Parts: sequence; C-alpha cells; structure tokens
Amino acid sequence: MSLTFSFLVFYFSFLILIATSCAAQPLSNKKQYSRQDTLRGTITPERAWWDVLRYDLQVTPDYATKTIRGKNRLTIRVKTPSDKMQIDLQEPLIIDSIFLVVNAGSASGGKTNLAFQQEGNAWFVTMPALTDNSTQVIEVSYHGKPREAVRAPWDGGWIWSKDKQGRPWMTVACQGLGASVWYPCKDHQSDEPDNGASLSIIVPDSLMGVANGRLEAKTPNNNGTTTYTWQVKNPINNYNIIPYIGKYVTWHEDFAGEKGKLDCDYWVLDYDLDKAKKQFRQAPAMLKCFEYWFGPYPFYEDGYKLVEAPHLGMEHQSAVAYGNGFQNGYLGRDLSASGWGNKWDFIIVHESGHEWFANSITTNDIADMWVHEGFTNYSETLFTTCEFGVEAGNAYCIGTRQLIQNDIPIIGTYGVNQEGSGDMYYKGGNLLHLIRQLINNDSTFRGILRGLNKTWYHKTVTTKEVEDYISRQSNIDLSKVFDQYLRTTQIPVLEYSIKGKDLKFRFTNCIKGFSMPVKVKLSNEEKWIRVNEEWTIISGNASTANFNVDKNFYINAKKVNWQ
Repeated sequence: MSLTFSFLVFYFSFLILIATSCAAQPLSNKKQYSRQDTLRGTITPERAWWDVLRYDLQVTPDYATKTIRGKNRLTIRVKTPSDKMQIDLQEPLIIDSIFLVVNAGSASGGKTNLAFQQEGNAWFVTMPALTDNSTQVIEVSYHGKPREAVRAPWDGGWIWSKDKQGRPWMTVACQGLGASVWYPCKDHQSDEPDNGASLSIIVPDSLMGVANGRLEAKTPNNNGTTTYTWQVKNPINNYNIIPYIGKYVTWHEDFAGEKGKLDCDYWVLDYDLDKAKKQFRQAPAMLKCFEYWFGPYPFYEDGYKLVEAPHLGMEHQSAVAYGNGFQNGYLGRDLSASGWGNKWDFIIVHESGHEWFANSITTNDIADMWVHEGFTNYSETLFTTCEFGVEAGNAYCIGTRQLIQNDIPIIGTYGVNQEGSGDMYYKGGNLLHLIRQLINNDSTFRGILRGLNKTWYHKTVTTKEVEDYISRQSNIDLSKVFDQYLRTTQIPVLEYSIKGKDLKFRFTNCIKGFSMPVKVKLSNEEKWIRVNEEWTIISGNASTANFNVDKNFYINAKKVNWQ
C-alpha cells in the first residue's frame, strides 16, 4: 500500500466520521419505543384540545450549581375543552406550581391553582371547565438541574461552559431532544406559538443575555443581576427559543433585501470581535443568494442574527448559533473533498439556510426531518453555485456522496419523536440535485423552491405535501423517485450492455415501477434515455468508448454481459 493511498484511505475515513458526527441526532439509534416516546411524539388527547398562541418565558440560571429556575406563561386557544392538559418538562426538572390566570392583564385578574400529576417527562394538569374557542393563560413555575449537554449540539441539553478568559458562557442546544429539556411547553413540532414569544434572561451584571428576535428591555434589578427581555413576533419552533449568556459585544448592519431593510446584528465574545467582523462578511452574500433561490428572508420583523456559541452551531430562528472558529469549511475541512467546501463558512451557510427550511417551513413530525436537512444541505450547493458557478456547485454536491451511509431509510418512524437516517443531509441534498436535473429548467426549479416557501410560510408541513407540491409544480410524477430515495436504502443501478452498435439498458436495485429519464453521453452526444425495470434496446449508435451517465444523477452504472 503506497503512502498516497494510505493517506487517502485515512482522509476519507476521517471525513465519514466527521460527517456522521455532523448528521447524528440525539434519538437516531433508538430501536424500541416506550409510552414516553408516544407521549412525546404524538398529539395525545391531552394535547389535541388546545393550540399554543404564545410563550412568555423567564429563566434564571445559576452557573455555580448548574441549576435554573423559571416561569412560562402559555397563552392558548381552547378548541374543545377537556379536563386534562399535557405539559412537557423533562426530568430531573420539577414543576413547582401551575395556575390558570384569570383575566390576564386586567386589574381584576387573579390566579386559580391547578392540580397536576407527573408521568415521566409529561405532566398532566386537571383543568376546570373552559369555554370553546376561548383564550386562556396557563402559568407554570419550575426549577431544577436540567440535563447537561455532554457533546453539544449532538447531545442536547443546557451548556455550562467557560470562555477563554474563564468567564461563564451558557446556552442550550435541544433539537430532537426537545425544548422541554429546559422549559415547560407543548413539545411537539406541529404546534408553534402563532403569536411569537418572549424570553427574559436574568444574569449577573457582568454578563449579557441574548436571545431570538429583538431586545425589548434591559432592566437592572439592583441586586447584582440584570434582566434582558427579547421579543419574537413570528411563530417559532420550540427548540429554537434559546438563551445565550456571556461577555458579548455586538455590531449592526443593514441588508437591502427583497422586502426592504433587514436588520442584521452580530453578537460575539469581546475578544473575538475583529476576526468575527472579517468572517461574517460572508453573511450578506449568503442572504442575497438564498433570497434569490428561496424567496425573502422569512423573519424581517425579528431581524437576522449570528450569535457566537460554545458549540458548533444550530439554526436558532433569528439568532443562529455560530461556533465554527471563524474559519471556512466545516471546522476548517471541506466535507465534499471537492475543493469548494473550504471556500465558505459551513456554519454561516448551513445554519442560516435553516431559516427557510426548518424555521419557516417546519415538519409536523420529526420523522419527516429530511425536509429540514435535505433542503438545507442543498442550500450549500446553491450557495457554491451563487459564488463560483454551476460546475462548482455540481462538484460540491457530487462530492458529498462519499459521506452517504445508506444504513436505514431517511424517513423515520411517526408518532414517537424518531427521525430517520443521518443520510437526510447528503442523500437528501443529492435527491434534490437529481430532481433539479429531471426538471431540467432552473427557472422552474427556483420557482418550486420559492413556491414552497410562499405556500408554507410560517407553517408546518408533511413530507407528502412537499412531495406532491414538487410533482405538481414540475409536471412530473416524482412519487416513485421520492419512494426510492426516501423510503429505501437502495440506489438504482443502471445496467447496460453493448453489442456491436446496439445498446441495451435497464434499472435494477430499485422499487417496483421505478422509471426515470437519465442524461447520458452516447456516441459523443448528450442524450436523454428513459430507463425502467425492463430491458430497452437502442440500435445503431452505441460506442463502448464513451457511454457515460451524467454524474449529476445519483445512480450507479454497471456494464454487464449481453444476454
């Protein structure tokens, strides 16, 4: 084995390890499901009768003891009254009290104490008689030592860190694991607070609290602490509501976007200001590219922020977590091995792409999480295309195929808070690249991406709705393509055989009824051939020297003997 070959083996093995870590989710290896999984992943009867309208959350962390205490006011709409309400808060946190706030905001208002019982991470509240279609306020106070993130962001929880100068640096990462790891809520992706949220962070005077949306108030408490209150006007995923606490400094710039002036604010640790200002120059180019392909940034009312975090990164709505070390690539590495992935900052691009796919368009069930990750993975290809051209974008996307595991299907198990394979990233992106080739018209493809963001703007969605929309708008029945790549681990094999000037071909390793046009090079010409499970013969123009499948098609080709 040569030194060069040994190095390549090591390099690609290392990339696969990195990619697996990048794509891993907290629940990805679960083999059996319990009642707790069902309570977490299902719209139970105790969840079904009420919709979340707003969260008003307050939290006080204690760095020394790694504990928090807080309060959440849930403004809800009663659809059909019930005598039981499910609120989620993960152990070992403890609910202290639950009140129904009567005439909230009125001088005549009061509170009614509600009884509750705990069942693991679900808390069942005994409710009084309520009126159909009424608006109610439930106030939950709680405290305890939240689960600590051991390897954030992949292992979720509260992060108790220190900066390089030994000062406290705190935040949370909880995608998949769920927001109930640190505050009480209705912890299901299908129900976002329609009227937004507020987060008040009480911290020592020496630190700052940063969160989603806009800073509404900074209030000294005259006891060595200050309260920072942030306001989000748009609907927001539970797991996106996040505090960042540290010795932050900030600067501002305006972005001239499709909907006018977008406020862009950047928050970093004080000693990182100079290098952050240099690295974050990529943000406007990213916003311009994504607005072109996806439509206007979805949260103009709340602004756009990058916030330095003590972990790699996360798509926290309007306050994107950044921890990539102010360098290009993924921690300085090109995951595609194409040469293009280290020309831009992976975290700025990928996590910001989630503002469109995950934050504005959110799947009802985490089993359909490929809609978040596949489209956002493809945003990396589109950004590479915006900056360096179509061929560069193609090379980047094709290069990521080396990281696809094809271990289990991309679609997960419904109703138990279970996502599918980590291939939802790279395989999902390559699926979209394949669909782009099949559409064969970038204007139409771009219209579909923008149309998705217009149709499901600030809404939740299922994969079927997304699949049907793309088929309908492209005027191509892509149902078998989606089934092949999302619901199996099989990559179609285009078998071909040449005899004289005759070419014979078919698909194997595919689902029944799978059929797809493929662009090939045949006799020095680019042509489209329709391939299905049955042998098809083209006579008179085949050449053994130059029959090649276009590399933009995520399929395998295999020459076989003529039979």
